[in-house]
Amino acid sequence: MENRGDLKSILPYLPLMDQTSSLIWPRPVAEELDAMSRGPSNTKVNSGEALASRISSMRRSLSLDPSLLKPFALEGYAVFFDRKISREESGKWFGEVFPALARLLLRLPSMLEMHYQKADHVLDGITTGLRILDPQEAGIVFLSQELIAALLACSFFCLFPESERASRHLRGINFHELFSYMHTRQSKNHENKIRCIIHYFERICCCMPMGFVSFERKVLPFSHHPLLVSYPTSDSWNKSITSLCPIEVHTSGSIEDQTGEALEVDFADEYFGGLTLRNGCVQEEIRFMINPELIAGMMFLPRMDDNEAIEIVGVERFSHYTGYGASFQFSGDYVDKKELDIFRRRKTRVIAIDAMPRTGTRQYKPEGLLREVNKALCGFLHQCTYHVSVSQGIPLQTDTNPADPVQSETLSTGPVHLQPVVMSKDPDSSCQKQRLCCYYNEEKIGVATGNWGCGIFKGDPELKTMIQWLAASQSGRPFLSYYTFELEALQNLDQVTKWIGSQEWTVGDLWSKLVEYSSEKLSERTRAGLFSWLIPSLSA
Repeated sequence: MENRGDLKSILPYLPLMDQTSSLIWPRPVAEELDAMSRGPSNTKVNSGEALASRISSMRRSLSLDPSLLKPFALEGYAVFFDRKISREESGKWFGEVFPALARLLLRLPSMLEMHYQKADHVLDGITTGLRILDPQEAGIVFLSQELIAALLACSFFCLFPESERASRHLRGINFHELFSYMHTRQSKNHENKIRCIIHYFERICCCMPMGFVSFERKVLPFSHHPLLVSYPTSDSWNKSITSLCPIEVHTSGSIEDQTGEALEVDFADEYFGGLTLRNGCVQEEIRFMINPELIAGMMFLPRMDDNEAIEIVGVERFSHYTGYGASFQFSGDYVDKKELDIFRRRKTRVIAIDAMPRTGTRQYKPEGLLREVNKALCGFLHQCTYHVSVSQGIPLQTDTNPADPVQSETLSTGPVHLQPVVMSKDPDSSCQKQRLCCYYNEEKIGVATGNWGCGIFKGDPELKTMIQWLAASQSGRPFLSYYTFELEALQNLDQVTKWIGSQEWTVGDLWSKLVEYSSEKLSERTRAGLFSWLIPSLSA
């Protein structure tokens, strides 16, 4: 098998054995899966209680510590399948879906072997195999939707080893904790989260999707890198002459429902996925429920550092939903009609960026401002477009078309020197080797976002809006679609952005205003909100 190095990094986190250069299930587990694959008449697994017994049996065969299962987790499987869904739904699950999942798991070893054989040929020599993508190591993993389905089936049966994950800053990936909440009084939204996952399994067992999903760790280097944009200083932002991109304000609708081509921001936790498999049910967790393939990234993406973001391309949406938080509800099937790109990924681009938690006054300090704007820049930036030749550089938007080799001369503005990289549709081009995954027509792809870090993290929504606008503009995105979710603090956002546009401010101009306002806020020279401070007539 090729890519033994990749396999070595991930093997301790898999329930499989590496024997004579091939992956296998331990014999007792393989026998259990084979029996379950033949249906309930063969194994008598026709209830949640019987399913819990099988999960416990397979975990013993894998020598997984039973104390690592959450209390009442196995009872939670029984509660859901025997009491929370109808007898008809339960009969279909155990008669059709459950055996199909067992058959899928039996094929997991061969699917992984095939994955590693092909991994170096997806992007012509760039490593794309399943492995741990550690912090400060930019990298990409390409997984088929079928392989993701098998990995998520492992999570459903709680077969992943848990003991070494915390030491690598990885969240748990098994579903036992999610099911354990079925015993609590506040189990309603957990029940609906499980319904989303169960619906996903019903769909893929009925018709397996055959596309691909890529998971990329993006890093904005703190030190100079000859081919990448480095972590900009406050002075770099202050001197930027980039024009602010158009901004569209939406008082209704959701980021995931946007119909254009845009990066869709995931208001992420530093641990990718946040509390998806625990008791969380806000923006990130809901996104992972309606696009369950995102959960697979929790398996191999450790905690994000301040200069990192995660970009996921190709996840399919399977569920409709209503509500938010405690009112969240699964509301039926969703048919995703997004087109596929040349890598057979759906043209859905999710950008996970984690805001500073419990910010308080920290968000107004210079280091707080810089951390947030650079976090967003890391997520929004398409590094294939620019070549940076000076340390602490920041890309300056110009009228140069990066696809036109005639216009690829060096640009110089103040202390920053940039050379657009010629983008090519040739898969062997140096462009694809400089940037892990190039998109075509990237210049048409904007950013769809909202109140990032403004919920439980207590961020200032007026400040966070401007920070994301700066990052989207500086990264060369053609537009920013902002969804306010009817937040009262942003009721004047459209008016404010139009006023700023009328002033023809650059990124540097707006940045300097944010720095000035934040300084006055910290010293208590102003108690006004940012918008009223910028436009005093708003507070009249």
